Amino acid sequence: MLRPFRVVAFSLASLASVGTAFADPPAPPAKPKQVVIISFDSARDISQWERSRALAQRTGAHFTYFLSCVFLLTPETRNQYTAPGKTPGKSNIGVAASRQEVAERLEQIRLAASEGHDIASHGCGHFDGKDWSKADWLSEFASFEHILENAYAINGIAPEPKGWRDFARHAAAGFRAPYLSANKALYEALPAAGYQFDASGVSQGPARPATVGGITRFSLPQIPEGPKSRPVIAMDYNLYVRHSGGFERPSKADAFANRTYDAFRAAFDREYAGKRIPLELGFHFTLMNDGAYWSALERFAGEVCVRADVECMSFRDYVSRQDAGQKQALIGG
Repeated sequence: MLRPFRVVAFSLASLASVGTAFADPPAPPAKPKQVVIISFDSARDISQWERSRALAQRTGAHFTYFLSCVFLLTPETRNQYTAPGKTPGKSNIGVAASRQEVAERLEQIRLAASEGHDIASHGCGHFDGKDWSKADWLSEFASFEHILENAYAINGIAPEPKGWRDFARHAAAGFRAPYLSANKALYEALPAAGYQFDASGVSQGPARPATVGGITRFSLPQIPEGPKSRPVIAMDYNLYVRHSGGFERPSKADAFANRTYDAFRAAFDREYAGKRIPLELGFHFTLMNDGAYWSALERFAGEVCVRADVECMSFRDYVSRQDAGQKQALIGG
């Protein structure tokens, strides 16, 4: 009969001879990349088109441009657009100054699309559609599509690039309502018009988009900002109103840029260290407070978009990737 200490020694020796007995536990799954979605509303000034595209080239980012189609019309051609309930040619944001300006903007749209950016719709005349019907929204979408597709012909600009009309018919997969003013009729009209996503929402913080009725709904988050960390919508105009009441204060531009950068970076860092929910940031081409918000954007994007575990991508690319993942899951299942 073996004595107890011999049994223990034998057992340990036996375990040591089996290499798999002390195998390392499986590694935890890798975190997904942090997604940042940066977009621009109205997309008017040519210099800001060029500046944004240069930022993308430096950082590897892809942006969404929510285009207002009245900027593809001139004082001579503005009657091509009639907003719901308005007289022909009426616009809340004016039109392009000249045919040459329209030609330059069309070239910027073409270049941006060729570089992988997302050309989406901001409607045409920047009207508040909170009381519009489904038919009104469909009329606005039809105006956008008609003017984008026919912009060269409408304005007598030649030559029209080869393939432009086919591009224009399929360009806009998404929409953002002016003033972020959405209603039930909008969400009935979007799928009927062939859209895939809407970015008119606002959320308390970064939120994963949900797909409802075939439309993926994105929301600009409210993020803490300033000395008291009060929440503000992560969009330059809202910061402009917060900082200076919507009036220019160029002497405070550096201070406003620093506050904006700090808010963006803190919101990013929380998601990056946490659940990695996509962070959405919205801008206009207007240089409010002497360009403070663009300065903050360029500093922020220059730091985070270049990281290997961060993707600064467009809304359209995000939706396409989610759709591809769902299809792959169905095939795999």
